[in-house]
Amino acid sequence: MAKPRRKGGPKQKLSPAAAKAKAIRDKKYAMTARRRRFKAESQRKGCAKGYDYDHNTKRCVKESHNRGGTQSKSKKDGTKAERRQNRRKKKK
Repeated sequence: MAKPRRKGGPKQKLSPAAAKAKAIRDKKYAMTARRRRFKAESQRKGCAKGYDYDHNTKRCVKESHNRGGTQSKSKKDGTKAERRQNRRKKKK
């Protein structure tokens, strides 16, 4: 019988010391003013189950689309260029 999948994907194989250091780093980054503003904005929007708030397009999109890899290889995710590109798609 196969093991059930972990929520959020496979766990990184880190030593206990590295895992602790990473947890501290991640928490510090998550608590920056910018990340807290993003989190508050997402919670205010209250997207339906299976959807996340996309801060670039300013609307709720499917989780699978919003978790990275949505941009062409020539542009980075989350840039002004991505917002411009999405605006162009709407006009067509």
